[in-house]
This record gives sequence, C-alpha cells and structure tokens, in this order.
Amino acid sequence: MIGLLYKYVIIVTEENIMREILKKRLNKVENHFIALNEYKVFIGNMDFDFSVDDFKKLSVPQKAVLEAYLKRFSSLQDFLGAKVFKSLLDISGISYTKMSEVLSLMEKEEIISLDKWIEFRTIRNDLEHDYPDELQETLEDLRYCVDHFSDIFEIVQKVFSFARRYDETIELPKI
Repeated sequence: MIGLLYKYVIIVTEENIMREILKKRLNKVENHFIALNEYKVFIGNMDFDFSVDDFKKLSVPQKAVLEAYLKRFSSLQDFLGAKVFKSLLDISGISYTKMSEVLSLMEKEEIISLDKWIEFRTIRNDLEHDYPDELQETLEDLRYCVDHFSDIFEIVQKVFSFARRYDETIELPKI
C-alpha cells in the first residue's frame, strides 16, 4: 500500500512540476509577444518602406526598434520550438523522441502549419547568420517577420488554448 501511495505522489509531483515549467515558459512567451507587439506598432507608425535607402535615413532609436523586433521574433519562434512545444506534449502525455516528431505532432494538434514553421525557421537562421554587407536581405527578412506577425500571434493563441485543456489555471495571454 505504501508503495502505491509513493508512486502516486511521485506521479502527481511530476505532473505538478511539468505544469509549473509550462506556466513559466508560457509567461516568457507572453512577455516576448507583448514586446513584439509594441515594436510592431512602433514600426507601423514609422515612415519606412524596408529599403536600404530608407533604412539609412532612420534615427538610431528607430534602427534599434527594428533590431529589437527581429530579435524578439527570432527568440519567440526559437523558444516555442525548443521549449514550449515539448512542454505541451509532456503535459498532454503525448510521447515523442525527435524534434521532427514534436513539429509533426504540433501540426497534428493544429497549433502550427509545418510549412509555415519551416519558413519561420529559415528566416530565423538567416537572421542568426546575417552580415552587415547583406543589409537588403536582412530588411527583406524584417519585412517578412512584420508581415507575418499575425501568424505568430495565431500560434501563440493556439499554444495557450492547448495548454488550457490540461490546466485550466493557465490564463490566455493579455495581448
């Protein structure tokens, strides 16, 4: 009897730990997204057409906002893929062994479109390896990220909705 009780306590504790980890990760997602949204609003109010000539006319603070937007977009996409998706599967009891399975399962759960996710990942990788002499390419990646803000927003909403199925105390993001 004590052995069964001990096993139950361990399972309940592991489940609670997984929930707490997921909540912390979702809090980070929400914070990233709030900042990303603020940067997007700022960018939308700028007179900027994503050209090199226009970029050169921007003030240092304006350039910093563009850089911050790219960094947040990349960080959010990376964090979702590297940490949050796995936590969602863990809390739901869905097993996986490889990252390709994680992404496939996220598509099956209708959280992501695998094709769109791969596009995001390609852009993220491009941004991680950009060089100063490739400014036009970076600006094109920036335009892509700004134009696909709603896609990231949709993924974030779906992530939180999925998590709420397994833990009703998780609140939808205040975005």
